Amino acid sequence: MKELHITLQEGARVPFANNAAFCVGTGRMGLALHKEYLDQLAMAQELAGFRFIRGHGLFCDDMGIYRPYTDADGVTHEAYCFTYLDRVVDSYLALGIRPFLELGFMPKKMASGKQTLFYWEGNTTPPADETKWTAMVKATLLHLAERYGYDEVCSWPCEVWNEPNLPGFWENADKPKYLRLYEITSKAVKEALPGMRVGGPAICGGTGSLEWVQDFLTFCREKQLPLDFVTRHAYMGQQPHHVGRYLYHEMCTPQFTVEEMRRTREIIDSFPEYRGMEMHITEFNTSYNPLCPIHDTNLNACYIAGLLSQLGDVAASYSYWTFGDVFEECDVPSRPFHGGFGMIANGLIAKPTMYTFAFFNNLKGECIHRSEQAVIMRHADGTLEGVLWNLCREDASPLDVSLMPQTPGSYTLLTRTVDEDCCNPLKIWHEMGEPSSLTPSQLAFLREAAKPLCASAIVPEGEAAKITLGRNALVHFTLAPYKANPEYGYDYNWYIEHY
Repeated sequence: MKELHITLQEGARVPFANNAAFCVGTGRMGLALHKEYLDQLAMAQELAGFRFIRGHGLFCDDMGIYRPYTDADGVTHEAYCFTYLDRVVDSYLALGIRPFLELGFMPKKMASGKQTLFYWEGNTTPPADETKWTAMVKATLLHLAERYGYDEVCSWPCEVWNEPNLPGFWENADKPKYLRLYEITSKAVKEALPGMRVGGPAICGGTGSLEWVQDFLTFCREKQLPLDFVTRHAYMGQQPHHVGRYLYHEMCTPQFTVEEMRRTREIIDSFPEYRGMEMHITEFNTSYNPLCPIHDTNLNACYIAGLLSQLGDVAASYSYWTFGDVFEECDVPSRPFHGGFGMIANGLIAKPTMYTFAFFNNLKGECIHRSEQAVIMRHADGTLEGVLWNLCREDASPLDVSLMPQTPGSYTLLTRTVDEDCCNPLKIWHEMGEPSSLTPSQLAFLREAAKPLCASAIVPEGEAAKITLGRNALVHFTLAPYKANPEYGYDYNWYIEHY
């Protein structure tokens, strides 16, 4: 049995930058034309309330923006169509979320090569004509400003490309060509909308990633390029093991991942011009693969809790990849649980990680305790609110938490528990036989099984509140002064005592 004893000191304050609600990831923008996608996003917004959403494919052909044509005289004209873009952005704004724009990938009619990525064939080569690329970027941003307002659109961060240090995402991982792309694109952004914030290089981790950051910042300094923030990605998966089409791997610890991000923070701060500049982790998760079963588990929820408790120390935001399983990198998902990145399985089944964000994003008050297993806030009225988690790597034993209130009196303890017994739709689906297509009754049951267990207790004066977390459990709690307000004649205990 593991134990955590928390005694809170009057007036204690603990640094905690809770930036979990700033942004969340999606697959590609064109998926927002699907009803299921919007239903999942509405669910994520209701539970966790994200401010921005970032994904690929703004300029991919399924969004239909780049539309050159040749007239009757054989003259080719540049032209753009924003029908789908408007539809997607309208849907986002209606759900209270705004785009964190990623400028990519390359329209095929503008591309210099034929290299594509994913099931949906996003072209990942440089532009054949830089002038056409920058004209499209400017036309798109000017259209958005005209439709939604200059100040509104300038509040949307704008990132140049995605993971150019990987040869699949950027042809040959050609660093000089990416730096050139950033140069012309960042200037185009500022020419179109001087107030828009632009950044990069959106690199992933791995060998040479820190060198990419160093070289990117050196290039921006030497060229005196627009740069308002630095972006990178963070995934926890280590050596992969393939079984069939699925991938499994060990995870590094949340602390290891945070320290990896801190090294990027230190590189940024080593440049006097960029010291203190915002760093946005525009993708993060446990595994980097959309067919890794960890994403469907309670274990994943606890890993992410550990990250959310610490990433604000080094980053202005960290965008979980992704909010939902309407996602098509490898193919169209064929089963409700398939290791997809999303916090919500297809069929509107919340995975445990959805509640990690629901719990963190709705925390209120000032932080008075933070550790590897807990974050606790204090409200102005003295109520305590917190998130607890029991990440089980080697030690799978339960965690007993005791929390001594700061002021005298009885308290009401309310808990919402997400664990492998009471909020584990993956287990239910497995015991149903892992059906690839759910009947209406199976789907309804799984949705119910995906809800936290709510419980309550009265903590007598002088005693500690006690909460036990099972294996890979996640708990949200409030501990508020008990205030009895009975009506004359209504006796809660009457039937308990007489029957």
